[in-house]
Order: sequence, then C-alpha cells, then structure tokens
Amino acid sequence: MNDSSPASTEVPVLDVWCELQCPDCRSALDDLRALRARYGDRLELRLRHFPLEKHKHAFAGAQAAEEALEQGKGWEYVEAVLGRVEELDRGGEPFLVEIAGELGLDAEEFDTALIDGRHILIVDADQAEGKAIGVTGTPTYVIGGERLDGGKSQEGLRERIEEIADRLLAERA
Repeated sequence: MNDSSPASTEVPVLDVWCELQCPDCRSALDDLRALRARYGDRLELRLRHFPLEKHKHAFAGAQAAEEALEQGKGWEYVEAVLGRVEELDRGGEPFLVEIAGELGLDAEEFDTALIDGRHILIVDADQAEGKAIGVTGTPTYVIGGERLDGGKSQEGLRERIEEIADRLLAERA
C-alpha cells in the first residue's frame, strides 16, 4: 500500500522509442545517460519498443530487453547490446543470451523467454502505439505530449528534452 498522493509521486515521463539493432539508438546513449544523471528519479525514462523490419534481430532484441527489465537490469542490458550493435547483427539471439550472462542475469531464463515469447505482447503493443502516434523510426522521444524524432539527427534533442522536462517539473512544483 502506498500512502503518497498521486500528485506528490508523479514525475514527467520520457518515452524512448528504441530498437536494439539501431546504430542511431546507440548514438543516443550519451544523451540518455546525461538525462539520467541530470534528473535522477525526477524524470522517468521509459523504454518503448519499435523494432524495424530492416533489422532481423530487432524483435528478439526487444523481447530480450523486456526480460532484462524483468530481471532488474533493463537499461544496463539495453546499453550493453547497443554498444555492440555489429555483434548483434552477426550473432543474433545467441548473442542476446550471451550479454545477459555477462551482466549476471539468468541466461537460461533469457533463452526460455525468447523461445516461449512471453514478452511478445508488450513489444507488439509498444509498436502499435508508436505507429498510432506517428513514430516511423528510432530513436523517437515523447515527453509532455511532444514527439521528437532522433532518427535523422540527435542535434539539439537533449536540450529540447531538458527544456520540456524543466517546464513539466516547474509546473508540478
């Protein structure tokens, strides 16, 4: 049970539409790290999946990220895989399981999750919602009702996200 009122616990949310085989998403990691460092728990970064058809391991990567989240290391896993995009291109699902083991996650459970598809509905729902709001590529950010497309360029996006986050935080204060 939580005795806090919704107003006191609500923080702005930054939805990050991403896919783990996307080089542009890897380029966005520095901005995401900077945002986490600046805002900490005052801004919720929420991973949203948008696997692109041109990347054959993207859907499995999204499922793997959900399993990592379930095992308590979602963003750490995402950063590890994005940091080695080329290896994912070559290694596919076995590489996704290997990364899980390197991070101390239950690799056997990871493998089982990829086989049984337990996270498919989450990935499908994210992708459908992304399409519904106009996401066409990754990374795409949504904060305060504003969509920012990072697939063409990350130039100036972190500053724009910070402007919106600061405004939303000031409104809640």
